[in-house]
Parts: sequence; C-alpha cells; structure tokens
Amino acid sequence: MSRQSFKICFCFRRIFKLRALEPPEEVKVLFDQYSQNGIMSLDDLRGFLVEFQGEYSATREDAQAIFNSLKHLNIFSRRGLHLEAFFRYLLGDLNGPLSAGVHHDMTQPLAHYFMFTGHNSYLTGNQLSSDSSVEPIIKALGKGVRVIELDLWPGSKKDAVEVRHGGTLTNPVDLLVCLKAIKDNAFQASEYPVVITFEDHLPENLQAQVAEMVTKTFGDMLYRPETDQLQEFPSPESLKKKVMISTKPPKESKTSSKKEQWNGEAAASKSDIETSDKDEVDDGENLQEDEEEMTVPEYMHLISIHAGKPKGGLQNWLSIDERTVRRLSLSEQELENATRRHGTDIVRFTQRNLLRVYPKGTRITSSNYNPFVGWAHGAQMVAFNMQGHGKHLWVMQGMFKANGGCGYVKKPEFLLSNEVFDPSRVLQVKKILKVTIYMGVGWDLDFRRTHFDMYSPPDFFVKVGIAGVPADKNMRETKAIEDDWQPVWNQSFEFKLTVPELAVLRITVLEYDTSGQHDFGGQTCLPISELRTGIRAIPLHDRRGDKYKNTRLLVQFELN
Repeated sequence: MSRQSFKICFCFRRIFKLRALEPPEEVKVLFDQYSQNGIMSLDDLRGFLVEFQGEYSATREDAQAIFNSLKHLNIFSRRGLHLEAFFRYLLGDLNGPLSAGVHHDMTQPLAHYFMFTGHNSYLTGNQLSSDSSVEPIIKALGKGVRVIELDLWPGSKKDAVEVRHGGTLTNPVDLLVCLKAIKDNAFQASEYPVVITFEDHLPENLQAQVAEMVTKTFGDMLYRPETDQLQEFPSPESLKKKVMISTKPPKESKTSSKKEQWNGEAAASKSDIETSDKDEVDDGENLQEDEEEMTVPEYMHLISIHAGKPKGGLQNWLSIDERTVRRLSLSEQELENATRRHGTDIVRFTQRNLLRVYPKGTRITSSNYNPFVGWAHGAQMVAFNMQGHGKHLWVMQGMFKANGGCGYVKKPEFLLSNEVFDPSRVLQVKKILKVTIYMGVGWDLDFRRTHFDMYSPPDFFVKVGIAGVPADKNMRETKAIEDDWQPVWNQSFEFKLTVPELAVLRITVLEYDTSGQHDFGGQTCLPISELRTGIRAIPLHDRRGDKYKNTRLLVQFELN
C-alpha cells in the first residue's frame, strides 16, 4: 500500500494511504466458479465467455487470443490465468462493451440508415466569429462522420469559390483545400460513402468552376447516377469508397410536372412551419421555375442526391406520391413544429427519402439539440455541430459507435414497416436493462495529482441513465466515494425501456464538490441495442469525445 501527500500550507501535509488495485468481491467469486485450484484454463475461460458473458459463439481460438494478449505480463502462467490475470483481462480492451466490426445489413437503400452528419463542418468554433479550416473536417472524418456540409460563397473578387458561414465574421477557407482534405481523409475511419452537402450561394460561372474542381479532385471516387430521376437510393455497400454530392439543382425547367411541384428549400410555408433560422437558407436560393433549361449541366451532373421542398408547404411534400427520391432539410424548430401534426407522415416520407435536420440559427455557440426527435421520425441526417461538446453531442457520438463505428446505423424495422410507426404513442416496456457499476481505474495515470482537489484524492461518483424517447429518459447516480483514485461503488440500477432500439446509455463520472460545481471525470455513451452483456470494461472519454488512455469503469450489463 503506497502513500500520497497533499500540501495544505507551508508547514503541514496530509498523508493518504492508497489501496493496491484489486478485483471486487463479485469478480473473485466468478473466478472461483470458473477456475480450478486457482487456475482458469482455456476451456474454463471459454465457458465463462459463453455462460456468463453471453458470447454464445465464442471458440477456443477466442479464448486463446485472450491468453495471448496477457502473455507479456509477469502474472501470466502457461497453465492458465491466475485471478490477477483474469482481472486484467476484464479491464482490458478485448473486453469492450460493444459488438465489434460492421455487422448490420449494408445492402439496403441509403434511406434505411441513420448517417453520422455534421453541420457547418468547416468551422473551428462558434458560428459567428471562428475561423474556417480543414482541420474540423479532417477530425470529423476521422471519427466516422459521413456527411460533411460546406457553404459555398463567391470570394472577395467574385472569381473564386470559398467556404464560410455567410453573413458572419467567420474567416473563409478555399473550397479546393476542403475538397482535397475530404479526398485524403474520407475513408480512413470507414469505407462507406461520404456525402458532401453544398449550401450553394454561387452564380452560374462559379458553379461551373465548382463542377470542374469536384470532378478533378475526386475522379472515379465521385458517384454519378445514370439518371437524375432515381426511384430508390443505392445502398452503402454498393457505394463503398464513393463520394456523393447533395444540393439543390441550380435551375429546373417547367417541362416536368414533377418539377413544378418542388420549390426552394428555404420557402417553407409559414402556415405549416415557422423557423428561427432566418440566417440559414439551406442549400442556397429557391429553385427557379422559368422556361429555361439548366444552364450549368456539368454542375447538375455532379448531384447524386437532389435536395428541395415542394411548392405549397409541408402538407404537399408529405402527401406527394413520388416517383423519384430526394433529400429535404428542416431546422430543428421546423421539425418539432411539423411533428405535432404530421408525425406519421414524416416517418412514411423517410422510408424512401432522406430528411436532414440542422441546428437552429440561434445556436451561435455551436451547441446542439435533442437528436431523438429526428431519429424517432426516421430522419437519416441529424446534423450536429461536431466542433462543440455537451450531452447531446456525446449521445450522437454514442449512437454512432454502433455497427463498428462506420458512420451508418441501420434504422429499426419499425421505422421501415408498412404499418407506420407513430412516435407520439407511449409503448409498453420491451426490455429492462440492469447496470451494475463496480469500480473505476486510471484517473491517477491520466490526470495530475491535484487536478480534482488540491488537498486530497478525488471523491468520485457516477451518473448513469438513459437518453431516448421521452418515456425512457431516466438518470440515476451512485454515492460518492471519498479520497480514492480507484473507487469501488458496487451499485446497481434498473432501467425500463419502451424503445430500446433507439436508446443510448449515458455514463458520466464527476468529482464531488460541496459547492455543487462538480468536476468532470469522464463520460461515455453507448447504444443499448449493441451492448454486450456480462462484466465489461468501459473506456471513458473527455468532453470532446476523445478517449482517455487509461481511465475506465468496470460495469456489468444484464438485459431482460
């Protein structure tokens, strides 16, 4: 047992005894149950994986891989695992909480998937005065974001294209630099398609310039559909390592009765939708409805996902019997207003078409909003300010840890069924999740000694709960453990879930302060549909979602 001292004043120090790391009592009992004479053999370990951890397909090879991961430790024995080695495995990376790799059916149309989507992806900070840069784009792609938004504006001399947040003090970045950054980083975290949404504020001559830049930059990576009248979107599987452009066509003719029904995205009917987003005209100006044919065909041919709103307001686009598929954008406020009268119609619309939801314009600090309103109505592109932080962004990051973190999560079948889901209905409880928080480790390695308290070791407690549909929301917390870098809580909580397919488990560790301003000690969010049962090591992340090197919790999940 080691000691740690904290200086109180010039003359005095407080001395604290630090406990050696040891497994909780429940782990010791489990080890005794699945070992013989203090040694857990390969077959014993496989039995533990199958019977207790619920890994029903686990093989001797899987158990051998665990053995091999511990061989470099002095505590490993050739005959099998001692208690300490077993405990190290439970706390290790091979014992994570989620199913590994891409395992959803990726052969369905794009409309059948939630897509990890960014908003104003080029901004480094707030929405009014921060710099535009490729760095947040690169970082977002590295975390698996699959939809990147670029606002296109004429440069100061009107002869070049730059990316910036119009009508603000944000500094611009060249479009070509952004395109090259996307090309170089698009498929490092995921091989599934990247969609670039253009909010286009350009005259025709610069649209032609954009077409040339996009074509030269991406070459064969660029997906161009054979027709602009797609009856169904292609699948993520068929679009591996492809880049797609989504924006509103620059001009459309009146020759098509179909086109007559669609007007610009910003022209939402005020009788159906009111928005506080007057500074954001999504995807550019209104579609022109004159007799001219398209004057920038090369720009038109870039577009694989057409954006637009039907003329006449909300009811029109929801009731229209489409022969082609499109993308529609609504602000968070517009969506909330629309769901009050048209919830099931929106779900029906998103079974074939894409719906993008973006933050309202008053979120100048790059804050975010509740994503479950969009997800519960089938919205594929719930666009977030990835440069921010906070609980909503943590939930978004947690949802897209599903399916191997590839940026595409298959929508639940109830959102795709012919019997259209009604998000306003309160459903019966489907599952009960029991979460037992055993202990935590690693803060003494990832934080300096006085980070949490100048005069003593930290007093950690855990907040754990559910983010999801309103009926499932619930937050609980453990007691605070005083003066301990390796706290043991051993507390259990049960959560009733009516829509477990959309629920996300939230875990936040805080260091208790009598003022009520508790210090942040790490967080994670996990999609409940992908939780592995049994005792699992839960790595914690910082406020921006980056994983700590050593800090983690030991937690048991039971799903009934």
